[in-house]
Amino acid sequence: MDDLMAARTTMGMSLGFHIIFASFGMILPVLMAVAHGWWLKTENEAAYRLTRAWARGTAILFAVGAVSGTALSFELGLLWPRFMDHAGPIIGMPFSLEGAAFFIEAIALGVFLYGWGRVSARVHWATGVVVGLAGLASGGLVIAANGWMNSPTGFDWNNGNPINIDPIAAMLNPAWFWQAIHMLVGAAEAVGFAVAGVHALRILRGDKDPIHRLGLTIALVVGAVAALTQPLVGHASAQDVARRQPVKLAAIEALFETTKGADLSIGGWPDMETGEVHWAIEVPGGLSFLAFNDFDAEVQGLDQTPRSHWPPVPVVHIAFQIMVGIGSFLAGLALLSLWMVKTQRYPSWFLRLLVLSIPLGFIAIEAGWIVTEVGRQPWIIYGLLKTADGLTPVKGQVYHLALFALLYAGLGISTVWMWWRQVRQASAIPGPDAALLQWARKR
Repeated sequence: MDDLMAARTTMGMSLGFHIIFASFGMILPVLMAVAHGWWLKTENEAAYRLTRAWARGTAILFAVGAVSGTALSFELGLLWPRFMDHAGPIIGMPFSLEGAAFFIEAIALGVFLYGWGRVSARVHWATGVVVGLAGLASGGLVIAANGWMNSPTGFDWNNGNPINIDPIAAMLNPAWFWQAIHMLVGAAEAVGFAVAGVHALRILRGDKDPIHRLGLTIALVVGAVAALTQPLVGHASAQDVARRQPVKLAAIEALFETTKGADLSIGGWPDMETGEVHWAIEVPGGLSFLAFNDFDAEVQGLDQTPRSHWPPVPVVHIAFQIMVGIGSFLAGLALLSLWMVKTQRYPSWFLRLLVLSIPLGFIAIEAGWIVTEVGRQPWIIYGLLKTADGLTPVKGQVYHLALFALLYAGLGISTVWMWWRQVRQASAIPGPDAALLQWARKR
């Protein structure tokens, strides 16, 4: 493995690991705040105990996300110093604001964890809401930086150097909005179904604690609403890509030739030698309609771009098919889930289906980021700076890859163990005592 591939693999592995915990950090506090609000409104003991259980999980995943996010920050400087020389002055603002959001999230989480009975119940609940909002803001700000890499704005490019820098315009780049919405909705979808699946597993194993049924219901509603929203967001995001990055769209659909009334390819394997897609299901005019709302619109193919500037077409195409396939399945599961929530009937076959669906949302997120990042290649700053030109001159990047792989393996194993331990011990969480109930009633 050469240094460029080793560095890209290290970055991809780090992002793939971190995005799971970032997703939990954004969405689990929202679930926690919903459960807490339900307890304050109804004094339902299961809601109180569920809030405490989810708060413990949030604390664990927040800590791991902080570690993996810090590692990513170091990697940007260590692996891509030439990129940071150009990008640092331009996209420093969203990173700085993300740091502020992170600190707000950490402070609010501390108050929530240790503020039971010590601050007013209304303030305590509000800190839980702040944890969720700060987490969502943190994710959106990081995506602003990534969006800039896909749609660089807010500067003029003068002989390889940025001048006339406008950091606000760079942060609010054309790619940011739909990338951020797509990711945040995807995180809600993935975390909602994953948490629902964990509670479903406990019910299947005979745990009759009411917190699992309540947790299942709350998580299902969040996951289902997100899953039904995501196809609309994904469609808008794809049309945005069609306007800004036509080469990426061509790689996504393995469209080798510019075509009017381009067909939509479902599945299939791109043949790089013949320029054909084997074994795909073709929807006549489907790609033209999805990209431009016109069945006869012309869609730019890869033939309009030098081959040296093509992304790895099979990787991008297959990753996109995986993302869309899982998204379609979860949208169907969402309709079924909302019916089950309405009737409050959770038969064993449905619970087993939820358990099997635990990893699916995260697989879709990983596939989506592969489409976003690999589909941008060979550019690290789209159209301006190639990935190879942003790489550190230091040799031996494969050793960094091995060390970070060990780090993430250890973090991953320990996190799963700690989190599952908390799930198993959730039934031992005591209900609120009389003093805590009196505190809650005062608000």
